[in-house]
Amino acid sequence: MIIEQPIYINPIALSIGNFHIYWYGIMYLIGLMLIYMVSLKNISRSEYTKITKKHLEEILYWGMMSAILGGRLGYAIFYKADYFYDHLLELFYIRNGGMSFHGGLIGVIIFMYYYTKNKKILFWEISDLIAQAVPLALSTGRIGNFINGELFGTPTSLPWGIIFLNAHDNIYRHPSQLYECVLEGPVLFIIIKIFLHKKRLLGQTSAIFLIFYGILRCIGEVWREPDYIITIYSSTYSMGQILSMLMIINGFILYYVLSKKNRIILFFLK
Repeated sequence: MIIEQPIYINPIALSIGNFHIYWYGIMYLIGLMLIYMVSLKNISRSEYTKITKKHLEEILYWGMMSAILGGRLGYAIFYKADYFYDHLLELFYIRNGGMSFHGGLIGVIIFMYYYTKNKKILFWEISDLIAQAVPLALSTGRIGNFINGELFGTPTSLPWGIIFLNAHDNIYRHPSQLYECVLEGPVLFIIIKIFLHKKRLLGQTSAIFLIFYGILRCIGEVWREPDYIITIYSSTYSMGQILSMLMIINGFILYYVLSKKNRIILFFLK
């Protein structure tokens, strides 16, 4: 059934005077809690891990800070470099929206590299652990995008088309946030679970995350109004697809290199 009126969900969940709590922030916290609970459960099941509950809590706290910082900088660099060059202070106006998953991922990777080096923990052990739970947080984040009426889809005549107020055009559009919520959340989570049905080498789970997130994101972007268009050999791609293609390539390289490296290590451990 077609929704006749523009969809509007108040992005403010609770107001106390001039203090507002936004649904988007709540979705971030729910996602963080899901990562914590799933990762803690996986730690308890492992007999050989050196990762403790304290390590996990520190990683999630500082990792979230790194994701926000990297996400904001990534958005400025990948999508609106010219604008932010002239409006540098607006980098700090996070409430106005504008975050990049790929930038956030880079921020988290940099943080985890230095954290694991300092704590003398294997980087790929932490990375594999977090990669198993991140899809759940990505899912809640997309719900936050939907509530905000941002990152909406391209025009559609399908029965579930929605008019988004933020589009300012009164056109029915794909609820692409919900498509990506399913693809980057439950679908990616299940793919990783299936992959882990058998014992895997260290780092392979992280590589699989990169590969399949990239693939699913490229699919989801088909129905999403692109933030930035790039033309390559007369074909057009969104910036999200280009960055995701780079993830896929790096994922395959990592899978191959780490597998070779781990096999050598396993050989000498026999």
